[in-house]
Amino acid sequence: MADKPAIVLVHGFWGGAAHWGKVITELHRRGFNSLHAVEIPLTSLVDDAARTRKMVQQIEGPVVLVGHSYGGAVITEAGDLSNVAGLVYIAAFAPDAGESCGRISEETPPVGLENVAPDSDGYLWIKQDKFHESFAQDLPADEALVMAVTQKAPLASTFSDTVTAPAWRAKPSWYQVSTADRMIHPDNERRMAQRMNPRRTVELDASHASLASRPGPVTDLIQEAAGV
Repeated sequence: MADKPAIVLVHGFWGGAAHWGKVITELHRRGFNSLHAVEIPLTSLVDDAARTRKMVQQIEGPVVLVGHSYGGAVITEAGDLSNVAGLVYIAAFAPDAGESCGRISEETPPVGLENVAPDSDGYLWIKQDKFHESFAQDLPADEALVMAVTQKAPLASTFSDTVTAPAWRAKPSWYQVSTADRMIHPDNERRMAQRMNPRRTVELDASHASLASRPGPVTDLIQEAAGV
C-alpha cells in the first residue's frame, strides 16, 4: 500500500469537500490510504491555491492533485509544487496563463449559467429550485436537494481571477469531460483538455456532478494517474 501516492481532492464552486464522498470511499476500497480533501474558501484564486498548497506541503512523498469544476483552476495554479506527480481534471476548468474561469465561460456559455444569481454580499448562488437541473440532473432528487441547500457560494470576483503559470504545462495531466454538463459547456471542456495534451481524456455521459454520479469511472482515471 505504501507505494500508492497521496490523493488530494479539490472541490469547486457551489460545493465542498464532501462532494467527493463517493470517490473517497471508492479510492479507499482500492487501497488508497493517504486521502485528503481540501476545504477551500472560494474567496479568490490566490486564497484557494494557497490553502491547497499548504495541504500538499504537509504530505511526504508524491501527490496526485484532483480538481472538480473551479477546483481545476486551483490545481492549475497550485500544482507546481515539486511533490505533485500528476493533475486530474474532473469536468473542470483548466485555464491558461492570464485566463479566468469567467472568460472561458463567456466564450461558450453553459445552459445552467442563467440559474446563477448574486446575493447582496457579492456571492453567487445557484437557485435552489434550479440546482438539480443545472448541476446534477443525473443524481436522485434527494441528493441534489442536499447539494442545493448545502452549496458553498463563491465570491463573484473569483470568476475573474487569472492563472499565472499553469501547472498542466509541466505536469502529467488527465481529463474527464462530462458530455451532459450544464455548468461548464462540454465543448469548453474538450477544448481545455485538447490543449493540455493529457495522458488520457475520458468522456462520460454525466452532469457537472460526475464525481457523485459516476464515481467508478472517475476513480478509474484517478487510479490511472496514480500509476497503480
